[in-house]
Parts: sequence; C-alpha cells; structure tokens
Amino acid sequence: MQVLNFPAYDFRFKNSENKVYIFDVVRKKFVVLQPEEWVRQHIVHYIITEKKYPLSLVNVEKQLKVNGMVKRYDVVIFNSDGTIKVLVECKAPEINITQTVFDQIARYNMQLQAEYLMVTNGLSHFYCEMDFQKEKYAFLRDIPEFSR
Repeated sequence: MQVLNFPAYDFRFKNSENKVYIFDVVRKKFVVLQPEEWVRQHIVHYIITEKKYPLSLVNVEKQLKVNGMVKRYDVVIFNSDGTIKVLVECKAPEINITQTVFDQIARYNMQLQAEYLMVTNGLSHFYCEMDFQKEKYAFLRDIPEFSR
C-alpha cells in the first residue's frame, strides 16, 4: 500500500483467500484492505495515538439517514455526552479532495451536528470548525486533542 501523510503505525495484517486484511481496532475484526480502508485505519490510529481520544469514543462505518436516504460515515468521534465532536470523511489516495467532497460532508453534518469536520485522502488533510448559526465552516490547522 501507498505511504500516507501520517506517522507510521503498527498494523496487524493477515492473508486469506488471496486477499489482504487489516485489523480494525474499533470494529475488533479484520477487514479487507482497500485504498480507502488504508486511509481510514491511519485516521483511527491518528485519532487514538496522536489526538489521545479514547477508543470508546471512536466509531467507524455506520449508516445514517440524510434526507430519507441511507448514507455511511467513515469515522465519528463522540463527546462523552454522546454528541458528535468530529465527523471524518475518508477518500482513497487517488481521489482529489474537492469542494464537492466538502459539500457532501457538510450536508451529512447538517443532521449530525458535529463540531468539527475532517476530510482526507491520506495525503492531504483538511479540518474545519462548524458555525451552525451562520451555516458555514472555518478551516483549521488540525482537529483539537481530546480533553475531558
């Protein structure tokens, strides 16, 4: 797999039926290693290791309904009260991060109400803080570290 713009992490891999699997510490199972999954696993380790969020506050690949349509989010970091701190959208490294990608995550977030958004393809990372009163977002250098 391609080297990404994250620190190096120790991942667990296995081969089965001519496929490579990577262990997801959130879902507690091996999942097929695809380019987007490679990015997602780096994000999970970045959130836990660098940003110090407890594993119990991190959720991966769940469904949600947006305007009556079923969508999936990549990674969510919760606050301890159950509200959403950070919504993360992962793309494969070959996918460019465009305004369309930001508009997609912003639409999801109108329902989820996350405080922060992160969009990454593993090479480029974009972070922003939501302002729901003005219905816009401001770009940041990074997402905040965990604090109680």
